[in-house]
Amino acid sequence: MRATVGVVVTGFDQGDLVREAVESVLRQTRAPDEVVVVDDGSTDARSLAVLDALAGHEAVRVLRQENAGVSAARNAGLSRLTTELAVVLDGDDRLAETFVARTAALLEEDPDVVGSSSWLRMHGVAHAVARPAGGAAVDFLHRNASPATVMLRRDRWLAAGGYDERMRAGFEDWDFFLSLLSAGGRIEIVPEPLIEYRTSPTSANVRSMDKRLELYGHLVDRHRPLFEEHLRAVLLAKEAASTARLDTWERLVLDHPEVPVEDATYGDGGMAAVVRIATARAERARAVGPVLQP
Repeated sequence: MRATVGVVVTGFDQGDLVREAVESVLRQTRAPDEVVVVDDGSTDARSLAVLDALAGHEAVRVLRQENAGVSAARNAGLSRLTTELAVVLDGDDRLAETFVARTAALLEEDPDVVGSSSWLRMHGVAHAVARPAGGAAVDFLHRNASPATVMLRRDRWLAAGGYDERMRAGFEDWDFFLSLLSAGGRIEIVPEPLIEYRTSPTSANVRSMDKRLELYGHLVDRHRPLFEEHLRAVLLAKEAASTARLDTWERLVLDHPEVPVEDATYGDGGMAAVVRIATARAERARAVGPVLQP
């Protein structure tokens, strides 16, 4: 059965970017039934002008509130919708034209899917494709596995208690996903970059990395039973990620023999990596032979 779909766009002092986000929603091949823009206390003149213009659009409702953070803005927008499914979209990002159609289909086809999203195409200061994997609760314990831009079942958003409005330093979407998935189900990912994700050195995502350990510790404390239940899986996933990064560093150093390797980390495979690098460099030197001086 075809479900009703709403979209919540949140923004704070983002000027024309919010307009671009809303335009990407209105261009969807599967038009949403409702669109709500939540302004989280914007004060700059251009943002206010954009919001006034959007408020005059027949297909868009604009909700204004005092600045309370992105979690509060998302909750406010989701509570105003009457649809079965809902997309949350940050005001500086955009959707490819098929995002709603592709993600809604995943939820309509499988009741075990409680959320759906896609890969991201980064633009702005960085250009790359990010490929989150989605999954069940256990897959979200060692790293966030879904973009913040996601299609949700609204009843599951409500049952999970919504986004934690106290979390204003970052990781609020990761925290919500853990709450959402703790009751079961999974988040599916469309393996195409249907989210246009704007990158900036001052973005909230980049700033949150300065407090990553603190914020991750908060997630562990808030969802301790879930972490304890899957402790072995979490530790093995963390070790796999550490090993993969060490392997990448080793390959990069081998490709650049001019880089000195004078220190080795201990207890994480670092010493073994340095031994392999030294061995490979020596073998390459023997294969090349002595360099003749002119």
